Amino acid sequence: MKFGLFASLAAACALATVYTAHADAYGERLEDLVTTELLDWVYDESVIETLRHQNAATLNLTEEDIAALDRKWRSGIDAPENDLIQDVLKRSASIHLAELQASSRGLVTEAFIMDKRGLNVAQSAVTTDYWQGDEVHFTQSFGNGADSIYIGQVELDESSLAFQRTVSVAITDPDTAEVIGAATFGINLELLE
Repeated sequence: MKFGLFASLAAACALATVYTAHADAYGERLEDLVTTELLDWVYDESVIETLRHQNAATLNLTEEDIAALDRKWRSGIDAPENDLIQDVLKRSASIHLAELQASSRGLVTEAFIMDKRGLNVAQSAVTTDYWQGDEVHFTQSFGNGADSIYIGQVELDESSLAFQRTVSVAITDPDTAEVIGAATFGINLELLE
């Protein structure tokens, strides 16, 4: 049993080295994926309208308000009756993301949209946090302004045992060109063509 676990970990480390060594090639392919497919996911009318609505609703939240919402979210991840989580999951933008993720045949492992404050707006599945504002995927996409793309490091997804990278993009309002949010996608590198 121990040998099997050791062999699996050794294989995972070897693959991680291979994926890291080819990070630039994956980076180019990931940028192509963003521009040819994922931006269409983001600029769906349901996503833009949901972002506009939530930005207006969260505009005057204090840091304490945001921390309380994040605590409520995290404490309710395993509780299906959590109204904050259910509200986000039932939004048409979340349904849109979940359907597109399912149609990606495993290429996209997660997808979520954040507002100007870094709060979840829509998602394909429940995230561990409601507030993403302090996470690098938010600060390096939204924080760098219009047309910003951030590609994260190669990571082993423990649930699927697949190597993935996150890709995050700033979202601008098509009517005003103002940056109104950001999107993050988990991409399974083993399925990236």
